[in-house]
Amino acid sequence: MVGTNQAEMPFLDHLEELRWRLFRVALAIAIGVGGAFLLLYTKQVDVIELLARPVKPYMQGPLIVTHPSDLFDIVMNASIAIGLVVASPVIVWQIWGFLSPALYGHEKKLVIPMLVGAALLFFAGMTLAYVYVLPVTFAFLLGFQSASVKAMLTVHELSGFVISMCLAFGVVFEMPIVILLLTTIGIVKPQFLSKFRRHAFVGCIIAAALITPGQDPTSLALLTAPLYLLYELSIGLSRLVFSRRERRLAAQDDATA
Repeated sequence: MVGTNQAEMPFLDHLEELRWRLFRVALAIAIGVGGAFLLLYTKQVDVIELLARPVKPYMQGPLIVTHPSDLFDIVMNASIAIGLVVASPVIVWQIWGFLSPALYGHEKKLVIPMLVGAALLFFAGMTLAYVYVLPVTFAFLLGFQSASVKAMLTVHELSGFVISMCLAFGVVFEMPIVILLLTTIGIVKPQFLSKFRRHAFVGCIIAAALITPGQDPTSLALLTAPLYLLYELSIGLSRLVFSRRERRLAAQDDATA
């Protein structure tokens, strides 16, 4: 009986630690969402104006609301998104604290740079979408207006369009991190990536066509170009990680010989 309790204690300790870490994560998210909602509700930051900024130069009139809860839904969704971003350092720290004891030394050295790189690439993708791609996309899509047609966009549809585009760009910009992770665990090799460059270029065009609404050529090119540049960056990172992995495995073989 004593042996059984001693065997179960480490597992129970892990569950207790996980429970407290999840509680800290939930508390950080609640504080972040609550603070963001208060900020947006008091109009310290006009989230509607920020979402409408890329399309305003190309509209002939104001945005419209078709349901009483539309504005509240937008503010609430924006508060959740901002709260998650604000709480992300706490979330990452709690995940790192729980997983780090199970990682090897060389794996720990890669985790922090990969997390920082993932965050930077995600925000770079969102910034590219908001600053460059969305204005060009709206200019193209709304360029078909005539004297007999007046475009009137709803706030709800516009906010969903802008947020989905920004998130899509942020996600696809994570490609180097994904390839780096696959190289680290030995699934992907840089020789394979180099061999299929032409296929990757076609894949970038297809991915850009699926992501960009309306598939207009301008926004298609604006996404295809950075996607392929990220693929080339992924090849360089893969070579670096692969060579280090090979040297480490060779050193381990020499040590056991």
